[in-house]
Amino acid sequence: MIRHGVLAILLGMTAVVPHFAGDSWPVELSTVDGDDFGVAYAGALRADGAAGERPGVLVSTEHRLSSPADRVRARVDADRPAGVEVDVRGRIGEDWTEWLPAGELFPRAVQVVQARISVSGPAAVRAVTLSADRVARVESPPSTVALGYRIFATREGLVGGTTSNGHKIVERDHFVSFPSTKSVSPKGTGNYTARVCLTDGTRCEYAPVWEVGPWNTHDDYWNPAGSRAQFPELPQGVPEAQAAYNDGFNGGKDSRGRTVRNPAGVDLADGTFWDGLGLTGNSYVDITYLWTGAATATAIVSTAGAPLNLRPNPATSAAAIGYAANYAQIPIECSVSGQSVSGTYGTSAVWDRIGPGHYLAEAYVRITGVVPPCDGLARDQRGG
Repeated sequence: MIRHGVLAILLGMTAVVPHFAGDSWPVELSTVDGDDFGVAYAGALRADGAAGERPGVLVSTEHRLSSPADRVRARVDADRPAGVEVDVRGRIGEDWTEWLPAGELFPRAVQVVQARISVSGPAAVRAVTLSADRVARVESPPSTVALGYRIFATREGLVGGTTSNGHKIVERDHFVSFPSTKSVSPKGTGNYTARVCLTDGTRCEYAPVWEVGPWNTHDDYWNPAGSRAQFPELPQGVPEAQAAYNDGFNGGKDSRGRTVRNPAGVDLADGTFWDGLGLTGNSYVDITYLWTGAATATAIVSTAGAPLNLRPNPATSAAAIGYAANYAQIPIECSVSGQSVSGTYGTSAVWDRIGPGHYLAEAYVRITGVVPPCDGLARDQRGG
């Protein structure tokens, strides 16, 4: 992440010894397409004002490395480089790491890399060159259990506005917002998806992360202190706004000096708030940050736009207990045979269990990986 600098800057001068000198490649800045927002290119990449006070964002194409690497640094050629930030993420298989400032170590080696260039104010970016290497260290295997916390939720509202990833907010929309840029899914994806449930567990929604907020923008409170971007003195799972509101942390203010008026650590789009959970007012909810756990198989919801019903049994006759929003990317526990359903991917009697008593009709989801059986033989599906 670029905060200060001169015309050309090298990001990520970490005091570690690379295991190998890896790939180096330029980011294509001139191709501004559907997953980019608030930027335009005319000899240089600039914010075009569409994002308002927020930075414009360009998400690069994916780059496959010749060898796995766990660090990607960025060299930026820009006027006013303090208005430029470069974040990167990586994956092996289907699971992306969170977005990290260029130069920080990924939690594990990755094979595919993507960059996100954020441009604010009058900054003009002429070139960004990325380079990958691998640091000699012992890597811990990824956890198979996703992190989860009880968090105060508020309603997003803002119908007609635009999220930080460029999504136009519609009435009764379905997405969530966390106060960190680390977990924002590119437009039209659910790479980072959360399960949000009432505290009694009677209703849940699985929804993609498309926005940043409430209150802060770099408070990844679900992460341990050692990797939390801000406020590492707070306990894991405690949003800064909660500590400020309840305990007077930071003088009761957020990172921008505003007085915190509620302890919220998540905003819920109106459809998620009213229809998915049935809330009528701001409330504590139980959140599982699904991208923080590794999965052997994943369901990617694909509908004509409406959310997919979540059922307690593998049948449409079972009363819905919530939703899985379009684009949500959800780990699968196992699959079972149930009522036949016709959907986006044809007609199927297969249902995927994605949580205790949570079933989705597979006719509406694209599967990646090997689906464990609830009984019987495993299936390997990679349909599109």
